[in-house]
Amino acid sequence: MNMQKLIVLALVGLAAQLVDGSLGMGYGVTSTSLLLAFGIAPAVASASVHLAEVFTTAASGVSHMKFGNVDKGIIWKLVVPGAVGAFLGATVLSHLPASTLKPYISIFLIALGLYILIRFLINARGALKVKKKTGSNVFFIPLGFVAGFFDATGGGGWGPIATPALLSRNDIEPRKVIGSVDTSEFAVSLASSIGFLLSLGAMQINWIWTIALMLGGLIAAPIAAYLVKILPAHLLAVIVSGMIVFSNVQTLLKMAGAGSGWYGVTYTAIAAIWAILIFYTIRRHKRAVASASVSVTE
Repeated sequence: MNMQKLIVLALVGLAAQLVDGSLGMGYGVTSTSLLLAFGIAPAVASASVHLAEVFTTAASGVSHMKFGNVDKGIIWKLVVPGAVGAFLGATVLSHLPASTLKPYISIFLIALGLYILIRFLINARGALKVKKKTGSNVFFIPLGFVAGFFDATGGGGWGPIATPALLSRNDIEPRKVIGSVDTSEFAVSLASSIGFLLSLGAMQINWIWTIALMLGGLIAAPIAAYLVKILPAHLLAVIVSGMIVFSNVQTLLKMAGAGSGWYGVTYTAIAAIWAILIFYTIRRHKRAVASASVSVTE
């Protein structure tokens, strides 16, 4: 591979981690898609990405802890089932037709994304009030296992599944959802990598590609964690929910047999609505801050 492609890979790793670290999802899907476009086999692409993620998620986790974006209770509830699911997913990737389940996962994620969007838009102030945590493992164990399994088999899925599921609850602050999901992903990436190395062997991994992705991600990790620290909770929720819908609608269009013309129309409409909602949320946040400042002054 020439130097130009390595630089592109490093930039993709940087952009992917910037999105992943600030929105709680995106690194695996973005990076794996690029490797597949280069003609890499799905298992090898997923293995390369997860090996890079072992280092980028470690850096991201340290950064999120530094900025106070982490709930340690959530991490401990997610890492064990997530790691088990990731190891099994990596082990059976070559035998599992994971693509047949993708449309159903996309429908579920879009539904969650729309629910998050509506809840935070309707009740932005209420969304910032965090209720007492229930502490039940009934929710976290299956969530961690399923998210870890699909993360390994699909080259990405920990964030897209875990982040919206946790955001749909009323008892976890959005920035701590993102920080905790990102931090716990270290264990998922490590388990996936072990599974891939045992199944494929180290000789099947393109280590140069992996290192290029890793370096870009390491640069972006602290920047993304800082963005989560300073962005308003309801703005994060609107951005994340739009990301969920935008990244999953292609699967539904394929399932519906839509023509090529529908793709451009659909993506343009979603992007336009998403931009309007983000602009509206920012303006409402500024008005709320200004109103609070006036009240304090009086």
